Amino acid sequence: MAETVAHPPVASQAEWRKARLALLAHEKELTKHYDRVAAERRRLPMVKVEKTYTFDTPDGKKTLLDLFKGKRQLIVYHFMFGPDWQKGCPGCTWFGDALGDLSKLTERDTNFVMISRAPLEKLLPYKAEHGWKQDWISSFGSDFNYDFHATLDDAVRPREYNYRRAPEIDNPRPITGEEHAISVFFRIGDGVFHTYSAFARGTEGLTDAFSLLDLTPYGRQQDFEDSPAGFPQKPTYG
Repeated sequence: MAETVAHPPVASQAEWRKARLALLAHEKELTKHYDRVAAERRRLPMVKVEKTYTFDTPDGKKTLLDLFKGKRQLIVYHFMFGPDWQKGCPGCTWFGDALGDLSKLTERDTNFVMISRAPLEKLLPYKAEHGWKQDWISSFGSDFNYDFHATLDDAVRPREYNYRRAPEIDNPRPITGEEHAISVFFRIGDGVFHTYSAFARGTEGLTDAFSLLDLTPYGRQQDFEDSPAGFPQKPTYG
């Protein structure tokens, strides 16, 4: 008996080629638009970081300037791991597992580090358990996560302060909790500047798995996707 499974429609080679060429035109439009957005991103203004942040690292206390390790640019991944949590966020853990060779960043005068609010004594065993090599440090006791909106707490930072939540200012629902995010910094001498941050789906291009799944019939299998009826889907942030 033939297997019953949701699948794309079956077509002839000629029909497939016609549809593929139509999609190719859209893909080229998307690539060009991506390049335009990246060009805009490179032209964003930057803001000087006036506050001194201190982090706990395996090599002792370090400042944000120290995290550059002499490089011109610094990329920070805000890994969701609250101080009272016993393990890291599953999605962020998946991100850590998916990170590959980042040596190209070093070649381009850029350093990368993961930062969480959990104390270092929680981060290091978790890092060892997963065999991660990338730097992972703690901002415990620092305002860093709050100031860069990776930890949301109306009691600490009112919603008017948080540029991410501006559309929700009239919503009385409290905003609290850890957020996965990416922040980028630039250094001129000893001066540190904040150039960019992204949150939620804005961080999804950091690993290859989603891009690879986007090529498949079932896609990412998440409920935000416009997929044919019957295709498998799960909550995006379930």
